[in-house]
Amino acid sequence: MEHSRATASAFDQRVLDLYDDYVHGRVDRRGFLAGAAQFAVGGTTAAALLAALTPQYVFAAQVAVDDPRITTVYRTFPAPQGHGEGRGLLAMPRTDGPSPVVLVVHENRGLNPYIEDVARRLAVAGFIAFAPDALYPLGGYPGDDDAGREMQATLDRSKVLADMEAAAHFAHGLPRSNGRLGVVGFCFGGLVANLLAARLPDLVDAGVPYYGGQPTAEEAARIKAPLLLQFAELDTRVNAGWPAYEQALEAAGVSYEAHVYPGVNHGFHNDTTPRYDHAAADLSWQRTLAFFRRQLA
Repeated sequence: MEHSRATASAFDQRVLDLYDDYVHGRVDRRGFLAGAAQFAVGGTTAAALLAALTPQYVFAAQVAVDDPRITTVYRTFPAPQGHGEGRGLLAMPRTDGPSPVVLVVHENRGLNPYIEDVARRLAVAGFIAFAPDALYPLGGYPGDDDAGREMQATLDRSKVLADMEAAAHFAHGLPRSNGRLGVVGFCFGGLVANLLAARLPDLVDAGVPYYGGQPTAEEAARIKAPLLLQFAELDTRVNAGWPAYEQALEAAGVSYEAHVYPGVNHGFHNDTTPRYDHAAADLSWQRTLAFFRRQLA
C-alpha cells in the first residue's frame, strides 16, 4: 500500500529509538517529549514528532472490511485458565473445503485495525485467520493505542498467555480447519508466537514471530514446529536476545530460518506508521505466506 505518510528516514534514529522505548513502556509520555525536544527544530515540536510517529489507522486497510472474497465475524471462545472468555476476529476465505488456520497475535495494545487487516490479508491468501484480542476482558481494544497499551499493561501476563493458548485451541478446532495451525505475531505477538510454539508443541505446526522476544532455553527445547523469524536490523533491543535463542534452537534440533532486514526498525511491517518499510514488509510477508503454505498444506 502506498501513501503519503512520512518515512523513517525523516526522523533522527535517536528519535525512533526513543519512540520504541515509549511504546514499550521504558519511558512515559513526558520522558519521550523531554528526550525528543532536542530534535524539535524548524518549528517542529516534540509533541508534533510524537503525533507523526503515532499509527494512523486510516491507512490500515489493504483488504477492505467488506471484501467479497472473504467473510469476517467476531467469535468468542472459552479460556478457563485465563480470563474465562476471549474474543477475536475470524476471517475466512469464501471457499469450500478445509483450509489451514493461522492465529494472528497483536502487539502490546490490543486488536487494532492493522492487526485485523493482517487477518483479512491471510484470508484473501486462502487461510482461515483468527486474531484474538487480549483486551477483551477489559472491553476490547479502545480505539486508541496509548489507552490500549495502558490497558494491556494492567493485565496479568500469565492469564493473557493462557487466553492466547485457548485461542490457539479454538482456532485449531474450527469446523473448516484442515488440522494444521500456524501462528504469526508482531512485537508482543512475536513473543507469543515463540511461546506458543514452546508451550503447545503438539498443536502449533509453524511459527512466524516478527521482531518478537525470545523464550528461555528450557522453553525453546520443547519446540517442534519449524520457525520463520523476522528481525529488523535497527531493533537492537530484540536482536540482543537472538544469538542465545538461535543456540537453543540449534541444540534442540528445531528447523528454522531467520531474516534480518537491513536498515529498518522494529515495527517495519506495520504500514500505519513511519517505521513501516514497504520493501521489507512486502518481502517478509511473501516469505511468511510461502512458509505457511509449505508447512500447513
